[in-house]
Amino acid sequence: MKKSQKSKVKSQKLKEMRIGVLMGGMSSEREISLKSGQAVYHALTQKGYNAIRIDVGRDVYKKLVEKKIDIAFIALHGKYGEDGAIQGLLEMAGIPYSGSGVLASAIAINKVLAKKIFMLNKIPTPAFAVVDHSAFKAGARHALPLPLIVKPNSQGSTIGVSIVNNKREFAVAVKKAFKYDDTALVEKFIKGRELTVGILNNNPLPIIEVRPQKGIYDFKAKYTKGMTEYIVPARIPEAIGKKVKGIALKAFHVLGCSGAARVDIMLDSENRPYVLEVNTIPGMTELSLLPKAAECAGMTFSEMAEEILLCANGARRHGL
Repeated sequence: MKKSQKSKVKSQKLKEMRIGVLMGGMSSEREISLKSGQAVYHALTQKGYNAIRIDVGRDVYKKLVEKKIDIAFIALHGKYGEDGAIQGLLEMAGIPYSGSGVLASAIAINKVLAKKIFMLNKIPTPAFAVVDHSAFKAGARHALPLPLIVKPNSQGSTIGVSIVNNKREFAVAVKKAFKYDDTALVEKFIKGRELTVGILNNNPLPIIEVRPQKGIYDFKAKYTKGMTEYIVPARIPEAIGKKVKGIALKAFHVLGCSGAARVDIMLDSENRPYVLEVNTIPGMTELSLLPKAAECAGMTFSEMAEEILLCANGARRHGL
């Protein structure tokens, strides 16, 4: 991929700085984050950047200061990494960072709030209900028809997600979601094709169709080789593909996202798209979707990682 002269100048400036790849963290997605961070670290060093790995814990600020980090590449997933927490700390420290800002990160990880914003902006999203602990204990009911999807409100990697086909399964699914969050999102199950659209620096990448061998595209299907078939680019009509990309980009923009993100979409039997969620820090492992889409667009993994770094949040304020 050819870089513009402006990008070349920015790249050269960044190569004179120390880049901290923030990985690991304290969420249930720690192991995936370590893999993402390791891949990013190798990609950046291959490109000639002065990158170092930082395993994020509660002493992360101390590490940032000790290691004299000038810019951060966030490869954290889930709580404290994808929810605006680490972004806020970096803002306070005056350190530019990759990906979306504090507000966009906090909104995107909150599935219920994000869906409300989608609805206000006429972005199609599955019908839903919200169940918290008190409502569940009081025997809360909803008007959504079976089957349903039950998810923790703020969780990634499809952790704690269940398909519900009857009333008995509903109670089990909600209790499972409560293991990861105080609020459960109950969503209408959209039967159809599961698509994902990577967004890189405001540009939609080729659409990927995700076909798990069985059940839903859960944690096991995502991170076990051979459990899922990935079709890239997705075999859908050009007009439908254009519509899906347009909706994905709109979802990215209405949440205020920046840098790289991944928008998950269901396409029903009548080719109507429904936005499920926006992931502001997509996985960067060998099985992850954003790298697959970038590769289809003609980018190597290293070029993709560099592009994410070049559009770092707050870089302009630091003369980059």
